[in-house]
Amino acid sequence: MQEEKRTKLLILTQKVDSRDSILGFFHRWIEEFAKHCGQVTVIALGVGEYHLPKNVRVFSLGKERGASRLKYIINFYRLIWRERKNYDAVFVHMNQVYALLGGLVWRVLRKPVGLWYVHRANTFSLWLAEKFIDVVFTSRKEGFTIATNKSMYLGHGIDVGVAVRPRGYREKRDDRAILCVGRLTPIKDQETIIRACGILAREGVPFTGVFVGDSVTEKDKEYKKNLLNLVLKEEIKDRVFFKGNVKQENLFPFYWKSGIHMNACPTGGLDKVVIEGILGGAIPLVANETFRDAFGEYADRLIFRHNDAESLAKHIKDILESNDKEIIRVTLEKKARETFDLSILIKKIINWYEASQ
Repeated sequence: MQEEKRTKLLILTQKVDSRDSILGFFHRWIEEFAKHCGQVTVIALGVGEYHLPKNVRVFSLGKERGASRLKYIINFYRLIWRERKNYDAVFVHMNQVYALLGGLVWRVLRKPVGLWYVHRANTFSLWLAEKFIDVVFTSRKEGFTIATNKSMYLGHGIDVGVAVRPRGYREKRDDRAILCVGRLTPIKDQETIIRACGILAREGVPFTGVFVGDSVTEKDKEYKKNLLNLVLKEEIKDRVFFKGNVKQENLFPFYWKSGIHMNACPTGGLDKVVIEGILGGAIPLVANETFRDAFGEYADRLIFRHNDAESLAKHIKDILESNDKEIIRVTLEKKARETFDLSILIKKIINWYEASQ
């Protein structure tokens, strides 16, 4: 019997580092790709700690060594050309610039190119990159807003296994602990969450609030200062706490011990941390209407008006005072496991590459 041909895949991503608090999740994506591919070659802007299967090779463009942008580009072209016989398809993760830089080369080499992109942004570089790729893998139509017939809607992919509490874990969930996970940046609208916490405090509602994540850019750092000042202004410094960045491997205990997980982003793609929170048993409250289908019969109770602190405070009180919290948790978690399993997502992507060759 003839041996089945397995795809040799080139992956372009921003960072490979299992311990990175923001991008560490992609380490599991690479592991899952490796299960379905004969060989995986990864090129990343920067590389940190990783432990990957033997059929995976990882190359860095040099960010961790302080390389210049010109050096990044030189390294990029050197690697995609040198390794051209070691891959027969290309997967670009979230950074359309790779598709712009390598598009013509890959077209000459007849390598099918797929871009994974889930974001509400609609930029010129993204519009131009769409011309050089063969398919856009995205969560749903809100995740890629440029008009194209190349979109393939796949939902999200989460490693559902890491959401399972390990044996011996004893810390109980505090239903009055409310959590927000994500980078501190204006698009995440943590300001509305803090204002909602202020309303709850003035109404005498018992709760504790925790923010996991930190600022990155100078603009974000200024935003964080404003958030800290707002906490003081709302007189909730004894109730609301900022934990900074947390490694991906240490994130789920925050979900396990929280009653509610809030996400104030506007309507757009399905935010991965919301799904992680559901898998961790924290009841989601979001401003993103894209989750309406995922929430089903609970949608009206779990979706608040964007940029409306009073709406969020009302939704929080409703959940805190409800008697069906466990039913909501179990229902949403079951649906999330059936819908967002990473292994299913990766297999769909690989199936497309196999069909395109």
